[in-house]
Amino acid sequence: MTEELVFYTNPMSRGRIARWMLEEIGQPYRTEYLTFGETMKAPEYLSVNPMGKVPAIRHGDTVVTECAAICAYLAETFPDKALAPRPEERADYYRWMFFAAGPLESAVTMKALGFEIPQERLRMAGCGGFGDVMNTLEKAVSSSTYVTGERFTAADVYVGSHIAWGLGFGSIEKRQAFIDYFGRINEREAYKRANALDDEAIKTMQAA
Repeated sequence: MTEELVFYTNPMSRGRIARWMLEEIGQPYRTEYLTFGETMKAPEYLSVNPMGKVPAIRHGDTVVTECAAICAYLAETFPDKALAPRPEERADYYRWMFFAAGPLESAVTMKALGFEIPQERLRMAGCGGFGDVMNTLEKAVSSSTYVTGERFTAADVYVGSHIAWGLGFGSIEKRQAFIDYFGRINEREAYKRANALDDEAIKTMQAA
C-alpha cells in the first residue's frame, strides 16, 4: 500500500506504544508532534480525533485512534512482518490485547488516582479488584514465552508497553513474571529505535 502514513503523537504519552508498533512494521511514516491542551485541542487535530488525545494515525484517508486499535490495524495492514495472529493464536491475541486495553488500563489508572473500589461494589466495575487484575496479567505473560504462545505479535507490543510503563513508574507490582516477560521483549531493535526517537523528541521539545 502506498498511502502516506502519518503519526500524531507526543513523546510523553501513550503514543510511545504506537511508535513501537510503527517501528516494528518498518514502513515509512511522518510524525506530527502535538502539545497537550494546545495543538491537541485545536480544530485541525480535533477533525482527526474528536477526543483531542494522542496517538492517532492517518493512513491515506483512513484514521485510527486508540493504541490497541492502532496496533491491530498496522499488524493486519502490513502482514509481511507477521505481527497479526495466526488462526490458532487469535483467541489469546484478542483476549489479552483487550484485557490490557480494558481491565488493566482501568485498574492501573484508578490506583494511580488513589481511588479504591469498595469491596461491596467490585461487581459494578468491569476491571474488578487491582489484585485480581495483577494475577490475571501474570497468567497472560507466564503461560508461554509471548502472550499468544511462542511467537511475538502485536499483542506483545501492546501488553508489553503497559508492563514497561508500569514497571518504570511503579504503577504495577514488580512481580518476577512481569520482569522476566519484559526482559524477553525489550531487546527488540524496533523497541530500542522507538524509545530513542521519542527520547530525542522530548529533548527537542523541552529545549524549544
